[in-house]
This record gives sequence, structure tokens and C-alpha cells, in this order.
Amino acid sequence: MSTRLYVGNLSFHTDKTSLQNAFAANGREVTDVHLVSDRETGQSRGFGFVTMATAEMARTAIAEMNGLVLDGRPLRVNEAEERPARSGGGGGGGGGRRDRY
Repeated sequence: MSTRLYVGNLSFHTDKTSLQNAFAANGREVTDVHLVSDRETGQSRGFGFVTMATAEMARTAIAEMNGLVLDGRPLRVNEAEERPARSGGGGGGGGGRRDRY
């Protein structure tokens, strides 16, 4: 079963290839890399997610990669937390009908 890792404190110069290569070192299998970028500017937001093929590879990657310097920045690596469920619907904020007087 694959395990998704959160990778923080990334340099704005780190790309998917360099991140994948760093996590694939020592024979670990990386199944997916996702760098988070700003929707408007396209610039990196300084974090991303790396999915490892197995939970054991993920544990090894956390132990070896957390604090490792990549592109001049020490990485913060831990198991990614599930995103909290979002309620549906659009914005608007108060819900319900409001009568005007």
C-alpha cells in the first residue's frame, strides 16, 4: 500500500524531477510527486507531496530525508494527513435567507 508524504520547506527552485530523484535514492520507489503552486502566479508555494510505493519505503524516506538539505533548504518530511472534509455549496457565508427591512 502506498503512503503519501508531506514535504515542506522546499526551495522555489526545486522541481518535480529533482524531488523525485532525491526520494528515489537508495532504491526507494516513488509513485507520484506533486508540487503545490500558486494558482494565480504559478510559483511554488514551498511544499509538495511525494507518494512512496510502500509504507516501509515511506518510513525509511522520512528517517533519511527529514532535515536533508535539498537546493539549499533543509526539508521537513512527515506522513501527509488526510485533508479534512469540506462542506459542499458555494461561498456566501451565512447561509439561509435574509430579509431586508
